[in-house]
Amino acid sequence: MQRPGSGHGGMIAPRRPGVKYFVSQSNYASTVRVYISVDMEGVAGVVHESQTDPTDPACAADYARFRRLMTAEANAAVEGAVAAGATRVVVNDSHWFMRNLLAEELHQAAELVAGDPKPRSMVQGIDEQEPRGFDAALFIGYHARAGTAHAILDHTYADRIYEVRLNGKAVGELGLNAALAGVHGVPVALVSGDSALAAEAKQLLGDGVSTVVVKYAVSRHAASSVAPAVACRMIRDEVTLALKRKHTPLILATPIALEVDFAQTIHADMAELCPGTTRPAGRTVAFSHHDYREVFRVWRVLLNLSAVV
Repeated sequence: MQRPGSGHGGMIAPRRPGVKYFVSQSNYASTVRVYISVDMEGVAGVVHESQTDPTDPACAADYARFRRLMTAEANAAVEGAVAAGATRVVVNDSHWFMRNLLAEELHQAAELVAGDPKPRSMVQGIDEQEPRGFDAALFIGYHARAGTAHAILDHTYADRIYEVRLNGKAVGELGLNAALAGVHGVPVALVSGDSALAAEAKQLLGDGVSTVVVKYAVSRHAASSVAPAVACRMIRDEVTLALKRKHTPLILATPIALEVDFAQTIHADMAELCPGTTRPAGRTVAFSHHDYREVFRVWRVLLNLSAVV
């Protein structure tokens, strides 16, 4: 997900005495219902905001090209899921205002979730339970969290977010969304993006998560990338393999502590208006709850309140 400008922040925080981190649970269900969240910054070839910005007329030509490549990578993931035996595939457009994927070009086996606002944002619909929940999630075109060195367009939802921590551990969009999937027993089976995103996924989710590296970042705005057609082939083939393996949902130890460091104190001034939050530092707003669904809801409120400046 991208908003104008860049994010900054620290690397993953070291373990602190007395702080609860992550615990896990096993999921041995066969994979037949697949949820796909598709972002844009991690798509092969993308290196600059001008290629992902749907709002600036000066970027229109580049954006039109790269939304088509975003759609192609989404389709590759759908094809891989179908090849693995998926009986239902839901694709959630997860970039910017979430109206990027070309519906007329989307694989016919997929259902499309698009538009904004969505209460669950990049994982809208992951909580669906009727007639049964999803067996696995795929995060396609994702990027590293704010402040990651040598990562294409690193940020966490918006440039006003400096760092987000869950139980003391710095996380990005990958972690925030994987935790919400985990609440509903859905493991993240595969992520695709740049090499920094792949490293973040392994550190957060363990070696069991499959990663597809479509580019290697040189800097925030430069990378060595495979060709789009090659990226699609890699995604399709690895999705099929990943969905045939067992995966573990991300479950947070409770109570869950959310800390959000903003780029400026004015952002925190607005965010702390959310009931139930505290202000432990000038740029930091915190919240704690035993249910991550409530934590995620408050995170969304903090994010949106902080935009009103």
